[in-house]
Amino acid sequence: MSSDAAPDPFTDPLAFGQRMQVLRTRRGMSRPVLAGLVGRSSSWVKQVEYGRLQTPKLTMILRIAEALRVRDLSELTGQESMPTDLFIGPGHRRLPAVAAVINAFPLTASREAPPAEHLRARLAAAWAARHSAPNHRDVIGTLLPDFIRDAQAAARQAASAPERRAAQAVLAEVYSLAQFFLAYQPESALLWRVAERGMVAAQESEDPHAIGVAAWLLAQAHRDAGPEHFDAADAVTMETIRYLDALLPDGSDDVLAIAGALRFEAGYTAARRGDTGAAWGHWDRARRMAWRLPESYYHPVTSFSRAIMGAHAVTVAVELHAGGESVRQAAAADAVTIPSRPRRARHRIEEARGYQLDGQPEAALATLDKAFDAAPETIRYNGYARRIVLEETEARSPERRRRAADLAVRIGILAA
Repeated sequence: MSSDAAPDPFTDPLAFGQRMQVLRTRRGMSRPVLAGLVGRSSSWVKQVEYGRLQTPKLTMILRIAEALRVRDLSELTGQESMPTDLFIGPGHRRLPAVAAVINAFPLTASREAPPAEHLRARLAAAWAARHSAPNHRDVIGTLLPDFIRDAQAAARQAASAPERRAAQAVLAEVYSLAQFFLAYQPESALLWRVAERGMVAAQESEDPHAIGVAAWLLAQAHRDAGPEHFDAADAVTMETIRYLDALLPDGSDDVLAIAGALRFEAGYTAARRGDTGAAWGHWDRARRMAWRLPESYYHPVTSFSRAIMGAHAVTVAVELHAGGESVRQAAAADAVTIPSRPRRARHRIEEARGYQLDGQPEAALATLDKAFDAAPETIRYNGYARRIVLEETEARSPERRRRAADLAVRIGILAA
């Protein structure tokens, strides 16, 4: 190894600042960018990295961990005796069964494929169950093993080219369902596997809606991998938007909705970059697309609809670290109109982030309680919610510490 190579922060007992520098460098993030994300100066970041300042308090450590997308807090602190997952939640009890099916390599026709209409009905029922269940991962995890096997069999056993394309469209969406189950679990390789398989199946299907859904999820996987993957997320998003735009004049509501969902994803990534103009520009175009849909329409995969645009506005403001604007958008959004329980919980978490940015920690905790009531599994696997709760367990106010500790126990961060 050359003398100027970045050291591995997990082989030697490095100081906090050294670990922060190594992780920042690996994420391709400059000091000014990290400083902006945590509300400090680039000089402060440099002094921490060089050990000229003491290790920050837990509140700041959690914000640094969030900015660097650190999955386990011990990666940053070096304290292996107290591992704390942030952006990767606990492994679900149904994960081994789902993983076994994804990792399998079926070559023989050992099971007869169900009729295509049967698979489509199961798919509609699965999405409906996901949106209505508070423990949605448990519901999906129960369905996925047999569903993946049956959808794979249908694609292999199709007797004609049109049947094969239709089966591939269903298979692509089953993989999309699997991505919702796998997200933020400690098996990132599985997530990428189904994302790529979903994209291949969608392309084989030649179905615009299936292609749009697969691209929507693939772009999210790239973005969540960190700033160094934002360009890849944009490439997937914009290429698919160009493909779908040509089809919109004669397209269905579902095609319009997935195009609108992708347009918002472009804004989401722009907000992560800190590009305010592009972020709100994409959001506004997505909003206009949403208003072309029927008032009662709700996309079963992405939740794109008129009802979701207020929640999307909160997300843009939060990702831009605009606390006051986040709170203003939260007041304008109507969470009750979001029919999906996990999506409603996700919106509550985004609201809580806005309150935290705006210096309203009591409101943030109260909003996270609402998220837990809507869908406990959503908050249990959400890194932003976990960070806020952990931060508030160190609050000066005894009442806030008590409320935060109670919520931390309920979502599994602290033992009862």
